[in-house]
Amino acid sequence: MSVKTYAPNQVKIVVGALPISGLAEDNFVTVTELGDGIASVVGIDGEVSRAMSRNSRLSIKITLMQTSASNAALSALHQADKATEGNGAFPISITDLRGLSLHASDSAWIVKMPDAGYGAKVGSREWTIETGQAINVVGGNA
Repeated sequence: MSVKTYAPNQVKIVVGALPISGLAEDNFVTVTELGDGIASVVGIDGEVSRAMSRNSRLSIKITLMQTSASNAALSALHQADKATEGNGAFPISITDLRGLSLHASDSAWIVKMPDAGYGAKVGSREWTIETGQAINVVGGNA
């Protein structure tokens, strides 16, 4: 029986041309499909029908430490997108270099600025990014 290894420092997030750093502890990125996937219904006689969604868009939440320089980079991307009235979309990719997972799109945008809280300990900032049509592969690890 082989041993599989997951290494969180081998999950690489690239937004535009910028590698994201200063990721928060624990759950630092979450990828969620926005489409319905495969929806099904059953009729009164038991016949089942399915509808295949062509919506492959993703919602990506990236959690950074409040001290991360990537916060300023993401802020700048968001401001540029707003200043150009939507001409600031960028590519995004999340790749597990020790595994088979890949989440990527050539068109993504920051939905809005994260909440900013301040306290006695280092906090975090959660960025929400949505994509156009995307690749979404959830794989295992080697």
